[in-house]
Amino acid sequence: MKIKSPQDFWAGLMFIVFGLFFLIVARDYQMGTAVRMGPGYFPTVLGGILAVLGAVVLLTSFTMSGPKVPKLSFKPIFFISLGLILFGYLLKPIGFVLSVVVLVFVAAFGGHEFKLKEVAILAVILVIFSVLVFVKGLTLPFPLWPAFLD
Repeated sequence: MKIKSPQDFWAGLMFIVFGLFFLIVARDYQMGTAVRMGPGYFPTVLGGILAVLGAVVLLTSFTMSGPKVPKLSFKPIFFISLGLILFGYLLKPIGFVLSVVVLVFVAAFGGHEFKLKEVAILAVILVIFSVLVFVKGLTLPFPLWPAFLD
């Protein structure tokens, strides 16, 4: 058998692995019924659907041609992970607003091109949106600014 669409093959395989993982993890939880769901119901059903969907995608990779899988680049993974770690560590000392700005700028280095003006506009929009949703809307107790400014 020849794989005609490597991208679909790997995506289907990934779906199957994640679906089976959740099926295995949830097997020790109480299942319940559709009307009275237990803690194992949702991950079991979702894992099963994901595994079946993955099998369908995997099987179509042998019949339908598609694009080749591009080479895995570690630069975006590194900078996005670094941005998230910095956000977590800097949230308390420098506040939510500046932590979001640091996150956006560090994660932007993982892209193909870095344009300061575009990243700055994105940071401002994301700060406004994040403050409105998380601090005002969900009333999460994030410090907005560094402690010395309050």
